[in-house]
Amino acid sequence: MKISLITPAAKTSRAGNRTTAVRWARILGDLGHQVDVATTYEDDADADLMLALHAWRSSSSIARFKARHPERPLIVALTGTDIYHYLAADPEPTLRSLDLADRLIGLHDLVPAALPERHRQKVDVVFQSALPRRRRWAASEEAFEVLVIGHLRTEKDPFCAARAARRLPVRSHIRIVHLGGAHEEVWATRARAEMADNSRYLWLGDRPQSLVRRWLTRGRVMVLSSRQEGGANVVSEAIAAGLPVIASGIPGTIGLLGPAYPGYFPIGDDAALAGMLLRAEEDPQFLRALSNGGAARAYLFSPAQERESLRRVVVSISIEV
Repeated sequence: MKISLITPAAKTSRAGNRTTAVRWARILGDLGHQVDVATTYEDDADADLMLALHAWRSSSSIARFKARHPERPLIVALTGTDIYHYLAADPEPTLRSLDLADRLIGLHDLVPAALPERHRQKVDVVFQSALPRRRRWAASEEAFEVLVIGHLRTEKDPFCAARAARRLPVRSHIRIVHLGGAHEEVWATRARAEMADNSRYLWLGDRPQSLVRRWLTRGRVMVLSSRQEGGANVVSEAIAAGLPVIASGIPGTIGLLGPAYPGYFPIGDDAALAGMLLRAEEDPQFLRALSNGGAARAYLFSPAQERESLRRVVVSISIEV
């Protein structure tokens, strides 16, 4: 089929939506489809099927496609901001997209429970995949490096790990290494000020994905402190790299790692995070429990699993519509 894959993230963006779109386009192309990736749907674009990332940001494209081709299948992939922000903050365009969609893609197990009941039966869960790296960087001998990977935005609570590091005792060798861009200068200013005042915090800014993946093989722990996520691909990247994860206990991460995973802390609670980081540094059994908990979920994030999940969604919607 000719598939129009819509993502609001620009071609030059390193945002998660663009990364997902590029990977899905490659998978669907390997399955024999012709995929056109664009930021918006134009009326003269011919497509047998639309797959739109982001119900709210892509709402205009979704509406245009269904107005022109009401009989053609439409899949909408839901992001964290769709589910945990725009459903409440701006429900009209978000719900319209959900209503128009023939199928919905969620990126973690708890997505259906977060939606209005009438939409839950439409949801297929597609876990985002990651490949393990064969070559690894050697871990630092002078510091216990804790990675924070994510752009500096409010919903990421980007300085939670830095605040936690300030609480650590002098004996700790923990250093926070933060990789992620600042889309607004105010965030860059805050990151530079934090580095100047916090010897345990290092901000490296935006980095190519290939370099981020190398860091994932070097770090000792990764912290995901987000206040909301739709199913962060960086979690699957960390698990594929064998990197233990400590995360805020939000549905978007619990839906990836499972409710029994031992590495959750309350949202925004830097004191609790500091305690978990020190425990990870000093208690090998706890670090091993985090590693084992991630390894138990690793099968969900394999490329073969993601490919098969996408194939099933496309095949099922082609039959239904």
